[in-house]
Amino acid sequence: MVWGGRRLETVLGKVLPGDGPYGESWELSDYPLHRSVVAAGPLAGKTLGDLVAAEAPALLGARAGTRSFPWLVKFLDAADWLSVQVHPDEEAVQRLWPGEGSKTEAWFVLDADPGSRIYAGLKPGTDARRVRSLLAGAAVQECLHSFEPRPGDCVYLPAGTVHAVGGGVLLAEVQQSSDATFRLYDWDRRDAHGSARTLHVEQAMACIDWRRGPVEPVRVGNEPGRGELVRCPYFQLDYVRGTESFRCGGDGRLQAVIVLRGDGRLEGAGSVEDVATGQVWLLPAALPPVWCRPRTELTALLCSLP
Repeated sequence: MVWGGRRLETVLGKVLPGDGPYGESWELSDYPLHRSVVAAGPLAGKTLGDLVAAEAPALLGARAGTRSFPWLVKFLDAADWLSVQVHPDEEAVQRLWPGEGSKTEAWFVLDADPGSRIYAGLKPGTDARRVRSLLAGAAVQECLHSFEPRPGDCVYLPAGTVHAVGGGVLLAEVQQSSDATFRLYDWDRRDAHGSARTLHVEQAMACIDWRRGPVEPVRVGNEPGRGELVRCPYFQLDYVRGTESFRCGGDGRLQAVIVLRGDGRLEGAGSVEDVATGQVWLLPAALPPVWCRPRTELTALLCSLP
């Protein structure tokens, strides 16, 4: 991948073939490009889509009426710059990409090189004329709010928010299950054949939320504890850090445990499972409470379906 690196392997323990760059690891997905499959037990070999079709109330709880798996959970290694892009909301996607879904997402920074940047939201007073003028001069970043990320930053990006990231940033990402991305600008990059990636300037301009100003991160500290990072109609993200056991699931909602650092075990429902850095565990809504018991200091995101 043009913007990827090797931190999925060196930091998160993923096994990557060859020695080339890799930008994404899709951990939890029922999107057609990659459908997650149950690894063990009586449902081994079933996809998330199979589970939704056969066991929607048990998997999704009160949201079973959606009849589709709601999230795509990834790790991203943005060693180089991701394009400046925009995702459509529910109304815009019907006009611009019929049949696809809207895409609100959140990033959690795991690692960041000094001098790296995240662009998120428009500077005050920015309008369409200003954006088009800067695009013509290959300087659209001048109208985007930016900051230097650091580990522990959480960035919430509702659909319609202009954003970009790169220069050495490793992220966990939770998003709606959609691939609706419109590239506004790609840093004038060329591939080995001298070709530029396709841009979608008009579609991107048509789905920008012009009311959305600068986006600042929620920054967590180094102290043990638990706290809410994001609550929106599509997911709730909570942050957990420490050596004390904590409860997961068991409240009738779909939940995913995203292990960012450390190791331990999940105990409950008659089983014990080892957990480690870089793993994502899915807890169906019907599952009884499960306890995560760290062996070392463990850092995790808990993603819940509202």
